Amino acid sequence: MIKHSFQTMPVEQQRPRAARSRFGVRMYDPRKVKKFKQTIAYEARLTYKDKPLSGALDVSIDFYRPNQKQVSKRELARRNAKLSLPVVKPDLDNYIKSFLDALTDIYWVDDNEICHLDVWKFYSSTPRIEITVKSLEEKRNDN
Repeated sequence: MIKHSFQTMPVEQQRPRAARSRFGVRMYDPRKVKKFKQTIAYEARLTYKDKPLSGALDVSIDFYRPNQKQVSKRELARRNAKLSLPVVKPDLDNYIKSFLDALTDIYWVDDNEICHLDVWKFYSSTPRIEITVKSLEEKRNDN
């Protein structure tokens, strides 16, 4: 089992950019997304030294995005208690895409091995991403 908390603000996957060259068109990630993926991959490599997991995986992710600056104390308390959820952009699936791509070849061989995904998006005064990865075989043995 892998359990880790990345102390960085979640970044959504944006549309790839295209650039022309003599050799054709080259697709690339925007700078913000590329930097996010590199940061996540670097931190994951520092904390996880084993081989990537393979086989059917169960992944749980909690994305904690920052509170807006103009929020009442009452609303802030509701958000910190997870009673008020962020139903605003960016979409959850865009957060998932950039994060899972960053962890490929570190936590798992390929993200196509993820058979169960449990993901939440919350507000927090400390933006971060928390992940738990289990092999489904390991999860079955726990029950």
